[in-house]
Amino acid sequence: MSESPPTTAPVCYRHPGRETYVRCTRCDRPICPDCMRDASVGFQCPECVSEGRRSVRPARTAFGGGAAGRRGYVTKALIALNVLVMLLSIASDRGGDAVAGGTGFGGLLGGGTPVTNWGAVLGYAILPNGTIGGIADGQWYRLVTAMFLHYGVLHLLLNMWGLWLLGRALEAQLGPLRFAALYLVSGFGGNVAAYLLTEQNRPTAGASTAIFGLFAAVIVIERRMGRDISQFLPVLVINLVFTLTVPGISIPGHLGGLVVGGLMALVLAYAPRSRRTLVQVAGGAVIVVALLGLALVRTAVILGG
Repeated sequence: MSESPPTTAPVCYRHPGRETYVRCTRCDRPICPDCMRDASVGFQCPECVSEGRRSVRPARTAFGGGAAGRRGYVTKALIALNVLVMLLSIASDRGGDAVAGGTGFGGLLGGGTPVTNWGAVLGYAILPNGTIGGIADGQWYRLVTAMFLHYGVLHLLLNMWGLWLLGRALEAQLGPLRFAALYLVSGFGGNVAAYLLTEQNRPTAGASTAIFGLFAAVIVIERRMGRDISQFLPVLVINLVFTLTVPGISIPGHLGGLVVGGLMALVLAYAPRSRRTLVQVAGGAVIVVALLGLALVRTAVILGG
């Protein structure tokens, strides 16, 4: 009668010196306690867990954005950037009126500083240092930088309050990248409108061009989701009345941001699901190109006049 050979205990595939009788429920390889990862049934090995994570599609919002927007990182970054630029503006001012002392709101708004002189929307004029400058002189960056500049701390606080309230809600709905695009295109559109319809030697600046775009976007996005928008309408009406009645406010900039923000929100909200990202990118590009075309026409008018 022959004896059966002794059986060899299985060993962990990652640690050959460790015997184990537990197997991965996905690949059936032996795994020791250090390699066990809890699964819905039994345990899985580290490689199968990593493979499972790669195969799971990341969570997306209803408009194709990433779920990271719920954390409001872009909103917070935009506020931090605006505050930083305000501090630089104050530091650059030797006259002491960067915080307050201007003409708006009974003197509560601040005056111009070297930073606002450098970056505000300006068509074509003699700058305080005696040089000629403006968008028509080739300083196209002003159409972007102006949305991060403010005339005084009160101006900054009012706009950042609006950005904090509207930005977090929209970023959660759209995702970080789409929200950032909405903000920048809205601000750019408002600045182009200010360039088109404001005296060429009158500077304008402020994040309110982008904030008004966010107002329009909230209404479009909420309506697309089938939600009640009545709570937003009074706030928008109050801001429009404020814009039209308070001296020193750029009416073209606010209304331009409102219109362009609404258009960008329509592109983001109503893009077909099958080609959503492509339509959203293409729609945003068409809006920006159209705005650049209008700015070129305005430049030709200024230089030709």
